[in-house]
Amino acid sequence: MSSVVPFVDLSIVVPAYNEEHRIAPTLARLSAYLSSQAMRWEIVVVDDGSRDATCAVVEAAMARIPGLRLVRQTPNRGKGAAVRLGMREARGQIRVMSDADGSMPPEQLPRLLAPILAGRAQIAIGSRYAEGAHADVEQPWWRVAWSRLANRVIQRSLVPGVQDTQCGFKAFTAEAAGALFGVGRIDGWAFDLEILALARRTGFAIAEVGVEWTDDRRSRVHPLQDMWKVMRETITIRRNLKRGVYRALPAAA
Repeated sequence: MSSVVPFVDLSIVVPAYNEEHRIAPTLARLSAYLSSQAMRWEIVVVDDGSRDATCAVVEAAMARIPGLRLVRQTPNRGKGAAVRLGMREARGQIRVMSDADGSMPPEQLPRLLAPILAGRAQIAIGSRYAEGAHADVEQPWWRVAWSRLANRVIQRSLVPGVQDTQCGFKAFTAEAAGALFGVGRIDGWAFDLEILALARRTGFAIAEVGVEWTDDRRSRVHPLQDMWKVMRETITIRRNLKRGVYRALPAAA
């Protein structure tokens, strides 16, 4: 049996936890868009120990979508752990993380990938606040307040200058993904912050790209509870950086 790994231009990593109702439309839209592009692609769904029918829904979709793979993580560990596993399992020269709720239309991929394809950056992050960003509907005031407050805390402590660290639409070269997700440790909400802070420390160039996105009213964000989690994990990241926990992190080429 051949052990040759197929060459893939683009991997889309989709973390999923109890997403039986939202994952199928997201996968259908992603595959329809990717199939119209002149590239070799894959979609890697990482199930984070779901207790519903998420895996069954993805497995059914695999019969219709040849480029779809399912990776299982048990027990539930958190979005950060799921994305980290997906990035390690992905085979693409560029690897994109995208949320299961489909809030980021796949038609925004060219805009996100442009800085990487042009050689200006190894990491591109979608932004809801950078120039060119647009939402289909106005976000609830509490979502905006939570996002901006979290970002203010984060900018001062870890990644100054990045307007939107929490948007779940980020792209990495294979080199950057391997280096950063290979040493990341945060399993929860603040895993994005850890990855971006490590990218800054190692010299990977980051481009922030304003994107058009859809607000999902079924969001699972809990402002007070999640703010505390982000702050607690931010403290952990700062402590890890000071203690040299990430010694194995290689410098950017």
